[in-house]
Amino acid sequence: MKASRTISLLVFFCCCVLLRAEDNSPLRLGIVGLSHSHLHEVSVRLDRGDFQIVGVAERDAALREKTPLRKKVDPSLFYENLEEMLDKSQPEAVIVYEPIYDHLRVVEACAPRGIHVMVEKPLAVSMKHANRMAELARKNGILLLTNYETTWYDTNHEAYRLIKDKESIGDITRMEVYDGHQGPVEIQCSEEFLRWLTDPVLNGGGAVTDFGCYGANLATWFFDNQKPVSVYAVLKQQKPHIYPKVDDDATIVLEYPSATVQIMGSWNWPMNRKDMHIYGSQGYIYQDTPVKMRVYTDRKENSVVAPRLKSPYNDPFYFLKAAVRKEIQISPQDLSSLENNLIVVEILESAVKSAERGKVIRLKK
Repeated sequence: MKASRTISLLVFFCCCVLLRAEDNSPLRLGIVGLSHSHLHEVSVRLDRGDFQIVGVAERDAALREKTPLRKKVDPSLFYENLEEMLDKSQPEAVIVYEPIYDHLRVVEACAPRGIHVMVEKPLAVSMKHANRMAELARKNGILLLTNYETTWYDTNHEAYRLIKDKESIGDITRMEVYDGHQGPVEIQCSEEFLRWLTDPVLNGGGAVTDFGCYGANLATWFFDNQKPVSVYAVLKQQKPHIYPKVDDDATIVLEYPSATVQIMGSWNWPMNRKDMHIYGSQGYIYQDTPVKMRVYTDRKENSVVAPRLKSPYNDPFYFLKAAVRKEIQISPQDLSSLENNLIVVEILESAVKSAERGKVIRLKK
């Protein structure tokens, strides 16, 4: 009896060791699409060992041949057909670098197969797409996450902590979120990326989609997934000779019961920027860079270097692996969450409608 119990304990111990080893193994990751410039985020992390690319799906043969990933990924792992890649490679999760319009297509393929999905921002081109994606994700029990560069900024999380935990500046009364650069043509984005980034159908809009989404994501986070009461937007074409089909400058005003948020996303800034000003009843926070910020309290402004975020909350690939392996739980309030990003899409869609109609769009609770 004693020997039998000892054997059982040994078997249990061995199983635990095997499971732990499996959990520490690289995440089996599929890449869908090669046209998005953010694909470089994969290339620069490939040698870390926390994930391995088991398959790449891209419909464009020329892109499959010239992608920098060819230097690091076995050519046999590249596929034209998405479904074939998923079935043969068996990834645990995929990251999507395709036009925003195609995010739905990817979720339609992945969800029934139980494969988790992380898309590049924003989640979808419309609420029709977003709602269908959410339905599929929930029905099939997969994660559907959205990746923003600003999610991994130390200063954004320190601002959140100071406001939510420390109440350093009192209640938020106003936010101003600035995002953008000189323009995708001006900063020499690839032809493949420009082809859909400047298409109103494939991207859902121009700067309003490309950079308006950051402010919508952050505002939704700071206001605990509360929808704004109303959305008003002005979309401009300051360079119609370069961007004839879409806006290149977007100003979006979100009205909350006790605060106003102004989102300024543009392809016309003279510099690259992703910064934010948050005003409260007792002070303000200027988030200037990913690591530096200014905090004004007690009639004094102090320069602050934000504490570094800890893994897995400092990197989209660490975060995805931890979420897929259930080492962390995704809260509806998280910046990457489905719940947050459904609200983001509703804000962006309302902004486009507001600009078209020249009036305020009121959101339903």
